[in-house]
Amino acid sequence: MEPFKVHILGCGSALPTLKHYASSQVVEVRDKVIMLDCAEGTQMQLRRCHVRFTKMSHVFITHLHGDHCFGLIGMISTFGLLGRTATLHIHAPEQLGPILQGQIDFFTHDLGYEIEFHPVDTTRHAVVFEDRSITVESIPLQHRMPTCGYLIREKQGLPHIRREMIDFYKIPTSQINNIKNGADWTTEDGEVVPNSRLVKSADPARSYAYCTDTKYIPTLHEIVKGVDILYHESTYGEDYIQQAEKYHHSTARQAAMVARDAGVGKLLLGHYSSRYEDENVLLNEAKEVFENSFLTSEMAVFDV
Repeated sequence: MEPFKVHILGCGSALPTLKHYASSQVVEVRDKVIMLDCAEGTQMQLRRCHVRFTKMSHVFITHLHGDHCFGLIGMISTFGLLGRTATLHIHAPEQLGPILQGQIDFFTHDLGYEIEFHPVDTTRHAVVFEDRSITVESIPLQHRMPTCGYLIREKQGLPHIRREMIDFYKIPTSQINNIKNGADWTTEDGEVVPNSRLVKSADPARSYAYCTDTKYIPTLHEIVKGVDILYHESTYGEDYIQQAEKYHHSTARQAAMVARDAGVGKLLLGHYSSRYEDENVLLNEAKEVFENSFLTSEMAVFDV
C-alpha cells in the first residue's frame, strides 16, 4: 500500500509555550508531500521530522491568524537558500495574496523559484486541488475570520496483479498495465482468461480531514462523513465552554460529537489551549463520546 502519513509539526494554539509549537502538519500521500498550515517555527520542525524539503509541492493555509501562517515567509526564504527550483503552490484565503507578495518582494531577492498563489473561497465546499492521485477539498468552518479546513482524498488505485496467475499464463510484463486497467488475457491456444482471475481488489481509497480553527458546527459531519482520520481542534474542555463560544473554538467533547456523527475511523485532537498542562483531560472528555480518539503531539506520525 502506498504511504499516506500525517506528521504533526505543531498542535498548540496561539499563545506560545515550551511544550507545543503552533499549528502545522505535513501529509505524505503517495508520491507527494503537502503542508497544512505553517506557523512560526514550522521549518525547524520540518527538519526534525526528516521529510525532504524538496518534495513539498503545495501548502494549504486555513486562515490568517498568525499561529497558522507566520512561518510561511521564513520557509519560503529558506527554500530559496537551499536552491529550490520547483514551483511552490500556496492555497489560502484570498486576503493572503497581496500580503505574501509584499513580504516576498521585501525580504527575498533572486528567490530562484516561482510562488504560485491560489485563492481559496472559504465559504464553499469545493475541490481546490486535483491531480492523478488525490483531490483536496475546502471545508467551510466558522471562526472569527474567514476560515476553511481541508479534506484530502486519495483516488481509487488500480487492482493488484495475482502474481501466480501471471507466472502460470506466462503473461509478459508489457501487458500488466493493460490487465490492471481491465483487460482479459488470451493464451496462445485461444483461451480467454477473464480479468477477474488475474487481479485482486485494489486497496480502498483513504481520506484525511483537517478542521481547525472552528466553533462546533452541527452539520460539519455531513462533509467529513466516513473519513479515515479526522483532525478537529479541541482548544478547550467543557470547563471553558464559554470561552470556546466567545472565541469561536471547540471543546474536545464537541470534536468527538463531529467524529461520532460522521462515523470516522479515528479522531485526532489538537490546537490545545496553553491553560492545559495535561491534555489527558481533553482526551478523556472526547473518549466519553467517541472512543477512538487520540491526542496529537509534536513529531507524532499517524498512518491513514
